[in-house]
Amino acid sequence: MTSAMSDIATHDDARYQEHILQGVSRTFALTIPQLPPALRAVIGNAYLLCRIVDTVEDDGALTPKQTRELAGMFTEVVSGNTEAETFAQLLHPLLSEHTIPAELDLIRNTSAIIRMTHSFNTAQRQALERCIRIMGQGMAAYQEAESLSGLENMAAMDRYCYHVAGVVGEMLTELFCDYSPEINQHKSTLMKLAVSFGQGLQMTNILKDIWEDRKRGACWLPRDIFLEKEFDLNSLQSGYSAQGFHDGLGTLIGIAKSHLYNAMTYTCMIPSHETGIRRFCLWAIGMAVLTLNKINHKRDFTAGVQVKISRRSVKATVLVTSLLASQDWALKKIFVIASRKLPEVRIPGL
Repeated sequence: MTSAMSDIATHDDARYQEHILQGVSRTFALTIPQLPPALRAVIGNAYLLCRIVDTVEDDGALTPKQTRELAGMFTEVVSGNTEAETFAQLLHPLLSEHTIPAELDLIRNTSAIIRMTHSFNTAQRQALERCIRIMGQGMAAYQEAESLSGLENMAAMDRYCYHVAGVVGEMLTELFCDYSPEINQHKSTLMKLAVSFGQGLQMTNILKDIWEDRKRGACWLPRDIFLEKEFDLNSLQSGYSAQGFHDGLGTLIGIAKSHLYNAMTYTCMIPSHETGIRRFCLWAIGMAVLTLNKINHKRDFTAGVQVKISRRSVKATVLVTSLLASQDWALKKIFVIASRKLPEVRIPGL
């Protein structure tokens, strides 16, 4: 392939990546453009790689054995040891009829995404490959063990959140540090906070999606938290109101809040002049806090749509955090005010 043809192909892949991102995630299609130009393509690509793993893990038409094999195969695709087209041709026909069109299109065009992956520098590729390997292994293992009984304990929830979100936080931190020597000076601290950041966001999603997950036979809540409140997750049913369940939710809301406080600490460690990276982080934190407030206010909700934040709230979050993105004291004050009605629960070791 000539240099000119290669440039055209790369341009086409980049255009496809931007296009499909709009279809599979409105949130990331909104936040990724806030990043510095040097980070947009690689972080957009990272999200799409994770979305492919999610598609493999979430699709109900796949058996646990198929999920494990396909997740492992995709890890090899990202590493450059297996052809992307082979993976796409194997997975696409197996996906259920409930798979959204954008995800089907993404799987069909896996090769375009992988060509972008392989165009990045060595540090970026290593960060992406590590994330997808850990995520793929973890998701496959947890899918095989999923049940309505919930996870054994809070430590098991921590491990689950790490495999699906904490490792993403580590990957993003690796990419931020590769981009900025100034950020890299704080890498060790940021890497620890990144795991907590990811867990805060993931716990918010788990709480919001309790009932949707149960419909497909899964529960990611920790049994020990609810047993302490004299509630057995096996007895949980939609529309069934029990004080012990509501109290257990309160504890998890408080734990998620503490992780999101660490996320704010992480964000304030990013240099104040890097307002794009800060906005990328702040919008996610703000929307998570608003969602936790909705869940806390309506602990007897029976569907995620009941605790979904409004577009008006999203716009307000975007406006306020964007205006104050470089002001650490103001950001911390806003966090305290926005989360003041949420339970307080300390996280051991953090």
